[in-house]
Amino acid sequence: MHPDQIPDPCVEELSRLDRNIGFVPSDTNHLEWLARNQVDQFNKQGFLAPFDGLSREETSGLRNYFDGMLDAFRDLGRSSYSISTSHLRFARIYNLMSHPTILGPVSDLLGPNIVAWGAHFFCKMPKDGKRVPWHQDALYWPITPTRTVTVWLAIDDTDAENANMQFIPRSHLHGPIEYDTIDDEAAVLKLQSKNPEDYGDPPFDNILRAGQFSIHADLLLHGSEANESDRRRCGLTMRYAAADVKAYHDWHYKGILVKGEDKEGNWANLPCPK
Repeated sequence: MHPDQIPDPCVEELSRLDRNIGFVPSDTNHLEWLARNQVDQFNKQGFLAPFDGLSREETSGLRNYFDGMLDAFRDLGRSSYSISTSHLRFARIYNLMSHPTILGPVSDLLGPNIVAWGAHFFCKMPKDGKRVPWHQDALYWPITPTRTVTVWLAIDDTDAENANMQFIPRSHLHGPIEYDTIDDEAAVLKLQSKNPEDYGDPPFDNILRAGQFSIHADLLLHGSEANESDRRRCGLTMRYAAADVKAYHDWHYKGILVKGEDKEGNWANLPCPK
């Protein structure tokens, strides 16, 4: 199935699904990349950062590749935020999902059987005015249970000046948080969590150098302000789930097996695009 044919369910459709929404703590016993205290921190805080992911050469190559991809999408009239499900569009991103320095920490959190089901570039152009409201990822997704982690891989250096992502530590422990549907042209997403400051510690600035990455839980509140600087801020989000997670609305076509087995056959595991 072509990525553009996989539907994004609306809020009403999501509300009708039988989903188990709640943080699933990591309980893996065999750790190869993380220390036990890092797993404990992830369970308590909802994220880990920073990790050194790609080498300087790999980072430069990926940035050059993205630059060409962005030019092609913009020539088609698409925005810098529209390059989604890119692992099913581009072989380079498909293969990147299995990069050992990224997959290693992810597998220590999710266990031995893992699918990668999302790859979305979030590229804030200089002074583009776009913000990402405080939100919980899992509320958008037709999957159950909520046992997904997101890797945020920095393509450019990201800091407060060019609107780094922020987390609210411990907010993932509150389950689904009430939200509003908003109509705001400056907002990249249309769901905005209510009173985010009531659900955890003060916001944490996820400052990363290009090639570094963070990992956060699917119920952790996060967002970012508009980039008012003269510098671009691009990151690639890569979504991973335990293979026993199930998907609705044809989202199983998004999942590729990157480690272990999909014993229940929950995911389509499409081949690498050419």
